[in-house]
Amino acid sequence: MTAPRVVFIGAAGEMCRVAAERFARAGGDWRLVLCDIRPDLLEPLVERLPSGRATVRRLDLHDRAGLLEVIDGAALVVLGAGPYLRTSEPVIAACLEAGVPYLDFDDDVESTRHALSLRAKAGEAGVPVYVGCGASPGMSNVLVVDAASELDTVENIDVCWVVGDERPEVGRAVLEHLMHIAAGDCLTWEHGGPVTHESYVETVSAPMGGRLGETLLYETAHPEPVTLPRRYPGARRIRCVGGLDPAPFNGIARGLGLAVHRGELTVEEAVGFLLGLLGNGCVGSVRGLRAVTHGMLGQIRRGESTPRALLDFLVRSAFRRRYTWRGGLLARVTGTRDGRPAVAVRRTPVSGPQSYLVSSMASLTGTACAAFMVLALDGSGRRAGVFAPEDWVDPQAFYAALERVGTPRGEIVESVC
Repeated sequence: MTAPRVVFIGAAGEMCRVAAERFARAGGDWRLVLCDIRPDLLEPLVERLPSGRATVRRLDLHDRAGLLEVIDGAALVVLGAGPYLRTSEPVIAACLEAGVPYLDFDDDVESTRHALSLRAKAGEAGVPVYVGCGASPGMSNVLVVDAASELDTVENIDVCWVVGDERPEVGRAVLEHLMHIAAGDCLTWEHGGPVTHESYVETVSAPMGGRLGETLLYETAHPEPVTLPRRYPGARRIRCVGGLDPAPFNGIARGLGLAVHRGELTVEEAVGFLLGLLGNGCVGSVRGLRAVTHGMLGQIRRGESTPRALLDFLVRSAFRRRYTWRGGLLARVTGTRDGRPAVAVRRTPVSGPQSYLVSSMASLTGTACAAFMVLALDGSGRRAGVFAPEDWVDPQAFYAALERVGTPRGEIVESVC
């Protein structure tokens, strides 16, 4: 009997490479089909996987005939190619037509809402569509469910993320997403209903783990405030807040995001500027430099950073010295317990180069995705419809799945009093 296939689309992306490699550590007789429009980039990954387990295919996901041919009969299709604003719709449609399960780590609001609108269609097709199965959204949603289980009522939810210094290896899709959330509309949940804020304006402080401590974060346009109200409809406020470490990166993102939002730069120009700036220190266009300068100085004027932090950042950057990577996730839920106000917090406890789970954005997203894959395949045939993580994942089962894909138990989660 031929071993069942798991198909990865966009497998050459850094996060998807981690997901494939760490999923393989969970064992099981799976054949991994690694698809990308750049198949030559996948050979190093194949060499790291168990011998004979993986094959490589060239695939343009917008080639419908080729897409349907490669996913036919798959046990699971994992979409790791972003930005999801452009990639998720054709792949979900193909999976529904082919009758095969789908999973992604979509972090865009618009494509998440589109996926949720297909709930009835997926149910009729008998197909599970698992969206937002990465770090944020993904593991962040699971941390919320875990924290909320301590409380009798849920009033406010803060979903928090921090990403550290990723230089020089930052993917174009990641930077496009950053430009998308650094300015413009931010659909969130407030006063018990959906509202629209300006992204990256409202701030909050959270006690992040991973050596970060109390950290200033910005409200961002992420899917958690779109999906979580379905589980917690009585909550007054649900928001996703995040930030970049060190702090001046937030000024860079905000400055360029505003320039894109105002029509002063295109997304392509802003991303090109960032790739040069983060990759080799090239400042690129005058308009890009003006936007970045405006963003970082605005941070100082608002008291979100200090001149000393900015000077240190500029000096380090001039000498191409990176900061030690720090980052992670935190869920803070307020409500009541036994009739009294209460707060429950879950967070990732460690981060940095020696961490397995939280050593980079790719490691956190890819490892979490691998754990979601394990659970999806364990539950094969039991579900049909469209599911965000809070709809189908038990926190303890998820933590166990993280261990199955190689994560040390002490790195996964801690409670904060």
